[in-house]
Amino acid sequence: MNKTGRSQLALGVILILIGGWFLLNQTMPGFREFFEPYTEWPANMLLIGAGILIIGLVTGSPGLAVPAAIVAGIGGIFYYQEAVGDYESWSYMWALIPGFIGVGVALQGLLGENTAHNLKRGLNLMVVSAVLFLVFAAFLGGWNILGNYGPAVLLILLGLWVLGSGLYRTYRNKGE
Repeated sequence: MNKTGRSQLALGVILILIGGWFLLNQTMPGFREFFEPYTEWPANMLLIGAGILIIGLVTGSPGLAVPAAIVAGIGGIFYYQEAVGDYESWSYMWALIPGFIGVGVALQGLLGENTAHNLKRGLNLMVVSAVLFLVFAAFLGGWNILGNYGPAVLLILLGLWVLGSGLYRTYRNKGE
């Protein structure tokens, strides 16, 4: 079976399963009560992300790992905010979104699509996102582990990383 046929088969099975889910949810109260904690906000965002990833795996489309990671990552942020009640954290939590893209790109590489290139790009995105998160959290008061010197120390570390990666690239290219 070719890729189009597999995709169509997978989509048909998924639609039947979702329709069955909705039918059981409407007709069986026990079914609804069992799955209720998993279908409430924001846990459903995590499940939707997992569903997108599963669709990508079944259809042989590793590129779906990127939107799956974004949806699940944003769901994780919302889940944290609901659990802790820290809604002000959005002022710096948004900096994690490039990292979610990086996770998706790395997963895409691990699933066989341009492996070395996607792993490198994904890891770079995750590092940049982590640095952005730490810098914004330090500046906006969400992370105070380094005290008053946090933003300065983080910017110095970011500068060292940029210099180090540039020097590494220069010496690696000289050897080729």
